[in-house]
Amino acid sequence: MIHNRYRQSGGEDAVVRAEIDLLRGYGHRVVMYIRPNSEIGDYGTLRTASLLVSTSWNRESYSDIRELIRRERPDIVHCHNFLPLVSPAAYYACKSAGIPVVQTLHNYRLFCPAGTWFTRGEVCQQCSRNQLAGIRRRCYRGSYLQTAAVSMMLAAHRARGTWNRCVDAYVTPSHFCRDHFVAAGLPGTKVHLKPNFLSHDPGQRSGSGEYALFLGRLSAEKGVLEMMEAWWHLPDVPLVIAGGGPLHHDLKAAAQTGGANIQVLGQLSPEESLACIRGARFLVFPSRWYEPFGMGLLEAAACGVPAIASGIGAIPELVAHQRTGLLFDPDNFSQLVGHVRWAWQHPAEMEQFGLAARHMYLQNFTAPRNYEILMGIYSQLLQN
Repeated sequence: MIHNRYRQSGGEDAVVRAEIDLLRGYGHRVVMYIRPNSEIGDYGTLRTASLLVSTSWNRESYSDIRELIRRERPDIVHCHNFLPLVSPAAYYACKSAGIPVVQTLHNYRLFCPAGTWFTRGEVCQQCSRNQLAGIRRRCYRGSYLQTAAVSMMLAAHRARGTWNRCVDAYVTPSHFCRDHFVAAGLPGTKVHLKPNFLSHDPGQRSGSGEYALFLGRLSAEKGVLEMMEAWWHLPDVPLVIAGGGPLHHDLKAAAQTGGANIQVLGQLSPEESLACIRGARFLVFPSRWYEPFGMGLLEAAACGVPAIASGIGAIPELVAHQRTGLLFDPDNFSQLVGHVRWAWQHPAEMEQFGLAARHMYLQNFTAPRNYEILMGIYSQLLQN
């Protein structure tokens, strides 16, 4: 397993940990090559500047992976995030040793510097056609230089044919993602659907819940600002906001100045997050970007907690309207307010939605089912 760990752990890091645990639980030997982004904090000025080049080709990672393959002799290498410290050089290290490469596409990084297809408050796919668009908009970390580094990496490897020649199988977590990646140029025969999953079943919660819950990254693409605005019209519905991110202080300040029914908790441990989910009447999931999956939705469903979610990206694959929750148009402010009011006033109906959500989880997103799909992808590569 190859993964460039994020500074602020989120859904992607959790999926990687779950997949490693899954494989080890079934008796496979898993060797990890992990580069944490926290390394960058120790870099001096010159080494930080070198990221402009090493984001496209990191010689250290290439050598490390070559040596690891020589020593461990794996059957397959499975890559997750490679930005910025691992780089696509990892693929070439594997190919030089004749090892099949699997790449999970957790986001849209192959075609978008920010990985979100979202900028300045709206969905954007300009970089799929023109790599300079992202640089002009400073889409990656709000920086011209850092966006240029990622854009150069994408352009160089697109021109070199890396994405098509050096990856034997891509894994996408949703039908929505698969369709979009194939439309963007990845070979359809290589792009496989394998949804995310939970390592352990948290079990059905008891009770109908005492508050609405937002759980996730506090950033613009997650729709938290629009959710906060909606809640000024919902003074009788208590809202708990849990998570970290760039908008944490803004939301905290807004709640303190006028949201007596709004509580902002900050980043929680996995155990604390699960306890929050169990105590919620419903999850609010107001994303404005093309969500590739939505681990918060899956965790809520596994606990029997329904969701009120925006009908964008892969979200409708996890929330069936009026069966496991309610969907709203992310651009329709009044629809979100109306759904929340109805849900708060109809706890019995929402509880039934929650039971249906848990059934959906048990049918499609358990660890044993996910293992079957993953082994099918691996086996196909090893037989070729």
